[in-house]
Amino acid sequence: MKALLLVNRQSRHGKDKLEEAIDYLRESGLEWIEATPKNPGMIANLIRQHQDSVDCVIIGGGDGTLNAAIPGLVETQLPLGILPLGTANDLARTLNIPTTLAEACQIITERKIEQIDVGWVNGKYFFNVASIGLSVQITRKLNKDTKQKWGVFAYPIAAIQALRHSRPFWAELVLDTGEHRRVKTIQIAVGNGRYYGGGMTVASTATIDDQQLDVYSLNLKHWWQLFAILPAMRSGDQTSWSFVDGFSCREVKVQTRRRLPINTDGEITTQAPAHFRVVPQALKVFVPSVESSS
Repeated sequence: MKALLLVNRQSRHGKDKLEEAIDYLRESGLEWIEATPKNPGMIANLIRQHQDSVDCVIIGGGDGTLNAAIPGLVETQLPLGILPLGTANDLARTLNIPTTLAEACQIITERKIEQIDVGWVNGKYFFNVASIGLSVQITRKLNKDTKQKWGVFAYPIAAIQALRHSRPFWAELVLDTGEHRRVKTIQIAVGNGRYYGGGMTVASTATIDDQQLDVYSLNLKHWWQLFAILPAMRSGDQTSWSFVDGFSCREVKVQTRRRLPINTDGEITTQAPAHFRVVPQALKVFVPSVESSS
């Protein structure tokens, strides 16, 4: 097996863990071509350029780096191996891929492949969650220095800061069943995977291969309600609260009075009004075998 190895050296552990990852891959007997993207926007094109000379793609980085690879992976159908080198590593968490490099490399060399879904919004793909509202403010508060200093705790710190600047907005949600829902909300989240935001759970039953989107809307009336609901958001049970709407679908349109930015896997990439849908079994990924996960 020959791989294209792409590592984001700007990710939280990209630079200092790269040599360690290479040592593990070398010990496994894997051959690879290493390409260094100067920025995430180059990743999909690098995959396309090397598609005829490799059998798979190995990406070291966080969720934003992995997100940038989706167009190239969907187009080429090369299997994806993940080295979790970011801050949150929510896709790795969803797929039960350990954060220790030795175990992550072993999963790749075992070559167990599964097909997973991806989300799509206005022509942009996402693995984990796309959202409108509070999470965009959180994304704007997060930066490289904050992530380096606080790690996964940077997310709740940024959330507290962002809450002060977050304002409710009106939105109409049009489901694929034809149902219309009108909400006054501080956040609408549309999940394809299970985890996002450093370990939050989009829905208690969510998986990344169930061919559906899990949607919730935080219709808060008081700022303190967000803190009250946090434990439920960790477990994915937030819809048990009366001020949270939640449902599953394959497709949903979100209409807003004004254009609002959308966060996909931690990056601001498009704007509402928006059309979301799931793309079933869109790409292949190396996952733990039964032996590895037990």
